[in-house]
Amino acid sequence: METNWIEDFVTLVEVRSFTKAAELRNLSQAAFSRRIQSLEHWIGSPLISRSTYPLSLSKSGEQFYARAISLLNQIAEIKAEVGINPPRNHLKIAMSYTIATTWLPDWWVKWSNQNISCSIDVGNVHDTVSSLISGASDLLICFHESANPIQIDLSKFEQYEMGQEIVKPYSSRTHESRALFSIPGTVEKPTPLLMYSPSVYFARVVDSAIEKSGEELNGFRSFEGGMTDVLGDLVAKGLGVAWLPTRYVREKKQKNLIPVGDGKWDIKVSIMAYRAKLNTKHVVLNIWNQILKTKIEID
Repeated sequence: METNWIEDFVTLVEVRSFTKAAELRNLSQAAFSRRIQSLEHWIGSPLISRSTYPLSLSKSGEQFYARAISLLNQIAEIKAEVGINPPRNHLKIAMSYTIATTWLPDWWVKWSNQNISCSIDVGNVHDTVSSLISGASDLLICFHESANPIQIDLSKFEQYEMGQEIVKPYSSRTHESRALFSIPGTVEKPTPLLMYSPSVYFARVVDSAIEKSGEELNGFRSFEGGMTDVLGDLVAKGLGVAWLPTRYVREKKQKNLIPVGDGKWDIKVSIMAYRAKLNTKHVVLNIWNQILKTKIEID
């Protein structure tokens, strides 16, 4: 029996879809199904009721799920115990790169003390949610936009809205302190757009901003990338327009950037924190209480 099988099972229970779970676990659906079957064979009982839609658990599956979460937490503690950091004093947080580089340093000054240590798991929304659900991370901090909700079972996970951020389209300044590019652009002169890769959560956020604007966007996708830093640097070099979090622009001291679109293309996103209710390690509860005191104000 492999611990990966248990992580597969926990992911499957949370998303209730073999296709989605396989995607989150970076496996083909056929390989993912074989691993679930291998786990069932090892347990000696079917865990999934495959005759119902949407997917549901068998009685054995329901019994095993709670044990699976606890087992993954115990495995994580054992791994930490034989490593450098004592398990009860080490915290693992999953988050996006943008949150890690923009907000986390200031938060950690307030949250941390000399008796705890921390490691972060940086990735896209699929990877970080999977990390939390499987028990590989203690906490998840991520962006959340109402039209593109994060699929997390709130009967098993506690959530807290730390605050909100505004994502705006930015262009570089000219010498006259005017925007080099504007939106919505024109048919004759479409605006070069520096867009997030389709697999990145912010790609869906930008799509929502464009849809909610109520105007037709005359632009062309001149560049796609997965990191806010890359898109921000390209905007600063005068290569197009990109949607960026306002706090990122301020923290990175991107003075050459100027918002465009008169606010019509802006969109609010929440910054959410999540914790598994069954994860009651002292260090996790201590930092969670610090998170509950954190409130991000819109700039």
